[in-house]
Parts: sequence; C-alpha cells; structure tokens
Amino acid sequence: MKRELLLANIDSIKKRMPDFVLEYYQSKLSIPYSLTTLYQYLLEYERFFNWLIDSDVSKAKNISGIDLDTLENLARSDIEGYILYLREKPRQNNKSGLTQNSVKRTLAALSSLFKYLTEQAEGVNGEPYFYRNVMKKVQIQKNRETLASRAENIKGKLFLGDETQGFLDFIDNEYEKSLSNRALSSFNKNKERDLAIIALMLASGVRLSEAVNINIADLNMKTLVVEVTRKGGKRDAVNIAKFAELYLLNYLEIREQRYKPEKSNKAFFLSIYRGQASRIDGSSIEKLVSKYSQAFKVRITPHKLRHTLATRLYAQTNSQVLVSHQLGHSSTQVTDLYTHIISQEQKNALDEL
Repeated sequence: MKRELLLANIDSIKKRMPDFVLEYYQSKLSIPYSLTTLYQYLLEYERFFNWLIDSDVSKAKNISGIDLDTLENLARSDIEGYILYLREKPRQNNKSGLTQNSVKRTLAALSSLFKYLTEQAEGVNGEPYFYRNVMKKVQIQKNRETLASRAENIKGKLFLGDETQGFLDFIDNEYEKSLSNRALSSFNKNKERDLAIIALMLASGVRLSEAVNINIADLNMKTLVVEVTRKGGKRDAVNIAKFAELYLLNYLEIREQRYKPEKSNKAFFLSIYRGQASRIDGSSIEKLVSKYSQAFKVRITPHKLRHTLATRLYAQTNSQVLVSHQLGHSSTQVTDLYTHIISQEQKNALDEL
C-alpha cells in the first residue's frame, strides 16, 4: 500500500477510535512502529471493539464510546469468546474461521494495547489507566509444527548456495527476455533499484519494513554497513555481504537522475507516485520479489530472502550467535530453524558422496 494511501486509511480509522487508542497510536509512532503495523493494529482494535458492542459486552453505541472501565473489567471468558468468534467467523471462499497464526496476530495486537494501558500510559499522577491486564490470563496455543517440519517446508523456497547469485543474475540478464515492449520499459526503469533491494535483503537479512525505512544517510558504502530501526524502535548497524556492493552502487548512480527526488526526500529506495518520487512501500517490494522469484524458481516473500541469508550465514559460521546478531534477535532461540535446514543440506551432501 502506498504511503499516502496508508496514511489516509489510518486517519480515517483514527476518527472512529476512543481517545486512549489515539494515545496508544501516538506513543507507538514515536518508537517508531512501522505505519503498516500500526494500521493493522488499528484494524484489529476496530474489529474487537465492534465485537464488544455486538456481543453486549459493552453498552457503547459506537467504537469511540468504548471506555476504559469496559477493558479493565473484561473477563478471561470474554477474550476466549472473542477467540472462538474469530475461529468460527465466515471467510471468503466458504472457509470458516481464521487460521491459528491469524488469531495469534490478533492477540498480539490486543496484548500490545493492554500492556500500554496497564503499564506504560500515564493517567492521574502518572499512574497507568488501570492495572488488571486480562490478556495475561489468555493462553495462546503453541505451534504444533516441529522445527524439522518447518525446515522441510521452507527449504525449497530458499535460494541457497549458488542460487543466491543465480537469482540476481537471472533478474539482471534473463528476466527481460520474456517481457513485452511495454513491460520491458517498466522493468528497465526500475531494474537497478529492484536488484539493489533484493541484493541488500539477500546480503544482510534485513526485514521488509527495515528495508523500506532506510534513508540515504543510513548506508555506508565504505564499510558496507546499513543502519536500520529494528522492532521496538532499536537502532542497529547491519553488515552487508560484499556481493551486494555492485548492485547498490549501480542504483546510487541512477537514483538522482532517474527518480528526481526533492532534497527533503531522504528515502533510499524510491518509486514514482503521481509523477513524484516517494519512499517505496512494503507492498511494492513484496510484488517485485514475488514476480522475479516466480519467474526464476518459485514464488516467495521477502521474508524468505531473510531466511536465505540466515541459512547461508549459519552454514558458513556454524554460529547461532552470529546469525542472531545479524538478524537483530536478542536470543538464539529463533535461529534454531536454520540448524535444521543445514542438517538436511548436510544429509543430502552425504548421500551424494
């Protein structure tokens, strides 16, 4: 979603929110949370508040009338009832209920709001609005899929070994051969930018939101380090593998002349929107990764590029600590997946001896 449209949608939904949600939004914007995340959270709150009203848990006539007393006095059974509603709620294509992962995302959004209201907000005398956090009483079902199973499912969607460079070479030299004249013109206009984005993600493992929010001043080509804002608003300096250098330099050479950004526009990755240069948005990156990867091998998401870097780095270093630092994780627990992927790769290699 384009940044301008995203901001318009956020402004629209904010008009329907209670004051305490607007305070939450302002607080998280200053960290900063990404606009996409905040928009998704606002949508979750809108759905939850509508359910409170429809289920007579709240007597408010509209969302803006939801009060803090209602949230403070919610019972665990209320939240469990909402979870059941989500799981049974009709969806498109006659499918019923949200997936477990979707429910988890919903609960994560609610947990963030309740944590703010019970711990971080400052009401009278600097105290939180209330102290009873019902979300701490809700159990979230753990993922039943083992790491080995996850590794098996995603390894075919990673561009490991020579495929990393092969993917970039395909975009650079082969992809255009199947395009019409009109599509070719569009491709050539953004070729250097698209290659720089994909190369950076494959060479650093930065998240989609982190890549979107990179500014010109954040990239140091002499040291091949990029500064990004991690989850929770923490700044981090991320090393970039050498193979991405040429693609980044090629993009820098054409950035000013081709996109003609205003001096006030500090975004590193640009797109043209309504004739003007603007910061590229996450959905545009998702689309370009999808189209190139599908033409090359298999359709993937930007997150698989992150998995690719992490898996290759672990194979090279055999260190979960180094992988965790590269990805910006505070512990090595989330990098256990990559040990399982590499174990399978090692097994395949042994079978060929």
